[in-house]
Amino acid sequence: MTKIQTSIRNSTPARWTALCIVSFTMMAGYFFTDVMSPMKTLLESQMGWDSSDYGFFSSGYGWFNVFFLMLIFGGLILDKMGIRFTGMTSAILMVVGASIKYYAIATPALSEIFIVGIKGQVMIASLGFAIFGVGCEVSGITVSKIIVKWFKGKEMATAMGIQVALARIGTALALAFTVPVANLFKSESGPNLSAPLLLGAVALCAGMIAYFIYTFMDKKLDQEISDTTVCDQEESFRLADVKMILTNKGFWLIALLCVLFYSCVFPFLKYAADLMVNKFNVDPELAGTIPSLLPFGTILLTPVFGGIYDKKGKGATIMIVGAFLLLLVHVIFSIPFLDNWILAVVLMIVLGIAFSLVPSAMWPSVAKIIPEKQLGTAYALIFYIQNIGLMGVPFLIGKVLENFCKTTSADGAISYDYTMVMMMFSVLAVLSIIVAYALKREDKKKGYGLEQKNVA
Repeated sequence: MTKIQTSIRNSTPARWTALCIVSFTMMAGYFFTDVMSPMKTLLESQMGWDSSDYGFFSSGYGWFNVFFLMLIFGGLILDKMGIRFTGMTSAILMVVGASIKYYAIATPALSEIFIVGIKGQVMIASLGFAIFGVGCEVSGITVSKIIVKWFKGKEMATAMGIQVALARIGTALALAFTVPVANLFKSESGPNLSAPLLLGAVALCAGMIAYFIYTFMDKKLDQEISDTTVCDQEESFRLADVKMILTNKGFWLIALLCVLFYSCVFPFLKYAADLMVNKFNVDPELAGTIPSLLPFGTILLTPVFGGIYDKKGKGATIMIVGAFLLLLVHVIFSIPFLDNWILAVVLMIVLGIAFSLVPSAMWPSVAKIIPEKQLGTAYALIFYIQNIGLMGVPFLIGKVLENFCKTTSADGAISYDYTMVMMMFSVLAVLSIIVAYALKREDKKKGYGLEQKNVA
């Protein structure tokens, strides 16, 4: 035990430096994930996309993760091969996928060809997004395991909260600055829609380099720690452990909460800028500014709520409160006559609070329900289930908007009524509340310690 006590994981500067390095990689990933979100209106007017095309593209993020089980394989590889190999591989996949997506958007001529009935530009951009999605999701589970490795028994919820907050900076920058960057490099044909994607690809390259730097810290940590509960657990993982995870009721409840909650937030952000244009009459060039308030709010609040969980506990209660706030926001958004942009700002701030509450308690709680040697696979399975929602919900919304909510005026202008869509989000929010309550009951029954503090 002497080596553990003198390990660099007990050095405050070392573990927080490790956190900042890997968080930067995820921040770049989240920027690229949402870089297209503010450009839905521009894609329709400038490149001839419609809501079905945009929904199809947005669903691409989860294709390989869901249909080819790449995320689950990523979790198994993480538990068998370790953090360094898995992290570098996923960072490379993000760069490759981003490059393909950039190529598609930068080549308008691709819209003149069709692949299985889909515009070539839409299909190739979606394939690039799918490859990127594998890298980004596997990076996410790898970073989660890194945080547990460095912070278990310490400020784990705070560390996860800070990582989430830094990732939200990437989302906020994408929502707020994508259209201004496109306008900065505009040509006679209009804003340069590929310019923000190029910026995102460059940021991902920087993130890949950052992760490469982290691998040296991880190697040093493994060399210093000989205790099997910290270092050798990755080698002790067995495929039979997957059955143990899948038969754990607490695992399924937290996985269901994850998919329901995130399906109310991330797909919403994909359409939030368009919602601002169609319901609140916000200028398309400024429409991404209001949704960007959501991630900016989480930057401060997620670490705060994580700190509360570390010092006071009440993790299950925190998740229930966040789910209630989520329902409140979507119900108000669904009321047609409430269309003042100031209300939209207030709702985004409240949604930001909800978006801070649930993740700050949910991700650290996984480490209380699942043994550490199984964490990589457990996170992968949760992310896999989440990806089903992140793939299916945007696709469904695109179809609903195109077939039931679309109006074309006499002069050819297209508008969308988002009432039905927001009601769909409200139903998902109700289900998330039910699951959060069930998780709290299961915690009382099994004694996971979700209501107990993390720091002794």
